[in-house]
Amino acid sequence: MGRKTETLFRADSYLKEAEASVVAINERGGVIFDETIFYATSGGQPGDTGYLERSDGSRIAIAATITGETKDEIIHVPAPEQPAAAIGERLKLVIDWPRRHLLMRMHTACHLLTVVCPYPITGAAVSEDDSRVDFDIPDTGFSKEDVTARLMELVRADHPVFIREIGDEELAANPGLVKSKNVRPPSGTGRIRLVCIGKDGAVDSQPCGGTHVKSTAEVGEIHIGKIEKKGRENRRFRIRFGPQPAT
Repeated sequence: MGRKTETLFRADSYLKEAEASVVAINERGGVIFDETIFYATSGGQPGDTGYLERSDGSRIAIAATITGETKDEIIHVPAPEQPAAAIGERLKLVIDWPRRHLLMRMHTACHLLTVVCPYPITGAAVSEDDSRVDFDIPDTGFSKEDVTARLMELVRADHPVFIREIGDEELAANPGLVKSKNVRPPSGTGRIRLVCIGKDGAVDSQPCGGTHVKSTAEVGEIHIGKIEKKGRENRRFRIRFGPQPAT
């Protein structure tokens, strides 16, 4: 049975470092702590990278963060040829903050795209410079320029982004909160984490376990780089940082 790691990033996505104790090391050298600020790959968002710092100042570089037997077990994967941590050791955890912040901005941008394009989501992937969201749209009259303009309206409006939790019953009573066509949030836990945008979530509210910025203005300038046809009823929208390139 997998161990449960306390996920500090769920309460505060802006934590850049923290101390934690090693509770286990798996057969591949993956380090499991009692708590962590490292986000593990999930929901289209890649896991954090960074390093662990020992009491003597030496470091263990972390190349990836993944989940274990359950999503509650978070494994910090050292880069090749790193020194091994010891069970019970107290270490300082430091994430690659510039990379994480890019992912937070991008993930929030993906949520904004689901507001501009209110169609069932068939897939998504977040990265530092080129993210995508796939929608179930038979035929689209959207243009890159129009979608970009509407996205930037939401960004410039500086809407607050915040987290709230609801129970299984409230989610069941509001099925429209789930935008994914094929993936449902886990039920039976008694609580579902919603990422909300706008006052009282008026712009958007949807289940999500990822990390996000505090306001839409923090997303910065973004644009749609490409709209691709990926099937008879599937359109892929690619989001990139920066202004829309001149055509």
